[in-house]
Amino acid sequence: MTDDKAKQAAQDADQLRSLGYVSHFDRSMSMWENFALGFTYLSPVVGVYTIFATTFAAGGPPMWWTYLFVGMGQMLVCLVFGEIVSQFPISGGIYPWARRLYGKRWAWMAGWVYGWALFVTLAAIATGAAPFIAQLFGLEGTPVQLTVIALILIAITTVLNLRGTRLLARVAMFGFICELVGAIAVGSYLLIFARHQPLSSLIDPSSLHIDGGYLPAFLASALGAMFCYYGFEACGDVAEETPDASRTIPKSMRLTIYVGGVAALWVCLGLVLAVPDVGAVLSGKDKDPVVTVLRTAMGDTGLRVVIVIVTVSFVSALLSLQAAASRLLFAYARDEMIIGSEHLRHLSPGRHIPVKALLVAGGIPALIAISALWLENAIATIITFASVGIYIAFQMIVLAALVARARGWRPAGSFTLGAWGWPVNVAALIYGLSAIVNMSWPRSPADPWFNNYGVIVTSVGVIVLGIIYMVALRPYDRGQAPAGDAHHLRAAIGAPIGD
Repeated sequence: MTDDKAKQAAQDADQLRSLGYVSHFDRSMSMWENFALGFTYLSPVVGVYTIFATTFAAGGPPMWWTYLFVGMGQMLVCLVFGEIVSQFPISGGIYPWARRLYGKRWAWMAGWVYGWALFVTLAAIATGAAPFIAQLFGLEGTPVQLTVIALILIAITTVLNLRGTRLLARVAMFGFICELVGAIAVGSYLLIFARHQPLSSLIDPSSLHIDGGYLPAFLASALGAMFCYYGFEACGDVAEETPDASRTIPKSMRLTIYVGGVAALWVCLGLVLAVPDVGAVLSGKDKDPVVTVLRTAMGDTGLRVVIVIVTVSFVSALLSLQAAASRLLFAYARDEMIIGSEHLRHLSPGRHIPVKALLVAGGIPALIAISALWLENAIATIITFASVGIYIAFQMIVLAALVARARGWRPAGSFTLGAWGWPVNVAALIYGLSAIVNMSWPRSPADPWFNNYGVIVTSVGVIVLGIIYMVALRPYDRGQAPAGDAHHLRAAIGAPIGD
């Protein structure tokens, strides 16, 4: 280790110790690798391809604009998170941030909702990848085949994550390069050689033939963008594995939104303008417009090449998501906030990773993926809850930050918004709450009740179960980690807690 690296390692250890912790993670993830982790979690290719059919059918070609507007809204949230992680670069992200900003009970619920949303997102991405892989190998794509493929993907990412932080960082970087190059190449090819729709279609909703205004359809189509624009928080989930985390992670988060947003906009633009028969997609006759577009534009060979790139994107996204989920479980366990803490907080002596937490972060999504066999329209249902669960957890942090500011918190990390802190925080809360309402709004009165209210019922169910667990077992009373101290924290607090 060079003198500079040794000095930085000592500074990182001192900062973490001042926050009440001692860490034994392998702090070897560079800023660019940390960014790649966030990018592959956000995964514009996965986000666009997985739910393109649903969002295009809901809003037609103008749905492209949702990726711009949602990106702007999520940037507000990203800036608030940047201030928080800069002062509290602690593994687990949302849970320890909520703990320091507001308190133990609020933190427990934020982590509970976020954890289940991560598990569901893992299952959603694995299930969403299955049709592409089935297409690659010429399989029929029956529900059983798709579920088996999803389980294999989860197993593969679990094995890779068990190899340690260095492999996680390298695979994330490889996935980032493949996905970015693929997004630019595919989007450019479609725009240059395979355009079937004029640019004017992006501002022309007439193809939907709807009564009344276009706004309800536009809002319904925003689900795809809302599914795409989270993942930047994962940069903070591995804070104790990143040198100089207080300075580098806020940069990584912003880069995730910038680069991921541009890539999503570009590949989505190419797909929208290359749809050969808009009416067939809107009517539901063409149920897989992504495959239709790629096969029409590139032929079977080109389609297979793109599917290989997409598969890499899915695997790297799953890898990053599972890493984030395991660090959340570890953070819970380190503070004795969950059953099995003595096991989940243990780091393997050789690779310095939470092995048992990783196994849980693979097992629960696998069970959720299996349940897709009995769910009608499983992808849309799973993805919608995944998105709204993440947004609820996000807004619990945004609200906690506002409360902490009202109590006197002045962000003291390397990155702060200064005088812009209050207005950005308020705007982030307004955006986030509006997005939650939009994702949860029942839109199809003629459909069965679970299609309209499934997301609301599921979200309320997760929250109620969390409250029952919290009230009955009082996990927040076990650990001695600092809590609710952001508004007066300036120096070391308490004795450090080991892992």
